[in-house]
Amino acid sequence: MPLIPYEPLRYLEGARSEMERLFRAPFFREEPRIDIYENDREVIASCEIPGLRSKEDIHIEIGDSMLTLGGTIRREHEVKDENVYRQERYWGSFRRSVPLPAPVIAEESKASYRNGVLEIVMPKAEPQPRRKKIEIDFH
Repeated sequence: MPLIPYEPLRYLEGARSEMERLFRAPFFREEPRIDIYENDREVIASCEIPGLRSKEDIHIEIGDSMLTLGGTIRREHEVKDENVYRQERYWGSFRRSVPLPAPVIAEESKASYRNGVLEIVMPKAEPQPRRKKIEIDFH
């Protein structure tokens, strides 16, 4: 008898499809896929976010060692629900927060968007000492 690999999430695909059919809208929202890497001077985030029309459609926040992306992907044109055969492309609002591997200087960070990919370059901040010796006034 052949062995079948156990895939516990395989059954969720059917449930998701049924929920989308029932509510006539995407049920599980997609989150942007993010790759984060660093070099000696910078932390770089590369994010797949196809479908943005303008820079007003996305918001980037950097603080407390977290990168937060939020925005809206709009449909190109409206299609009546009764004419939809399959709907897999994501549209709507999204928000995602990910921790950064090192402290960065938010004010000097830069972002660019090209071919559906958002790239955020964040210069690293000087590491702050975690411990500080406190002198005691002894009388």
